[in-house]
Amino acid sequence: MSFSGASERNSAFLRLEFSAFLGIIDWGVSDMIHFCHLMKKKHNLLEQLKSLPHFGKNVVYQLGKEFGLEDSTVNTYISRFLKYKDIIQLKRGLYVSADFFHKNNTDVSYSFYLANIIRTPSYISSWTALQYYNLATEAIYSTTSVTLKVTKEYQTKAGNFAYQSISKEFFTDFSLAKGKFDFYIASPSKALFDLLYLRTRQFNNLSVEQIKTMISELRIDIDEMSKEEQDKFYSMINKYSHE
Repeated sequence: MSFSGASERNSAFLRLEFSAFLGIIDWGVSDMIHFCHLMKKKHNLLEQLKSLPHFGKNVVYQLGKEFGLEDSTVNTYISRFLKYKDIIQLKRGLYVSADFFHKNNTDVSYSFYLANIIRTPSYISSWTALQYYNLATEAIYSTTSVTLKVTKEYQTKAGNFAYQSISKEFFTDFSLAKGKFDFYIASPSKALFDLLYLRTRQFNNLSVEQIKTMISELRIDIDEMSKEEQDKFYSMINKYSHE
């Protein structure tokens, strides 16, 4: 074998290896650029979610489409957001960003707003509403509401939310309270009525006097309720309790 022939073959081999090396570099650079684009889209998606008081998966899918993301990719991002505590799950398919929650969780109107959203239809009532009206000091560990749906409790990193079922006949006397976050809440008289109605299983043949005794035992300061609200409460009691 001549020296020149071997040299040419070696040169050809080196050129082939170098071309392969360049291909690997090109693939790596392209892959890295694609990865960076995805990370930017992920960041931008999270930034959009930070402005929302709550959101469902459909909202995330829609935002994802604006960034050119497939639903499957969005699902992966949601899982990662949850894993790294960027978002908080309120219930299946319903979330809030950790950023938005921590900026607003000291505002009671936000907790009440979330309670309305997590289970609809519902309104704030019972112990939570009585505390809101400064009529009770009992320690409570859940935001209490009544709903037309079945009784259910949600334990979340955003708080505990308890819902008791009530018939459509009694799903009344609540209004929209305006604030930083709007929420539906029972009137003072209805909040007390709901508490006792559900606690006594529809008053169960209790007399008005027995109900008054129960109110005292529960340390509910009904005297702080306006006369109009007290009259409404006793009117409901007389209508639905049994002497």
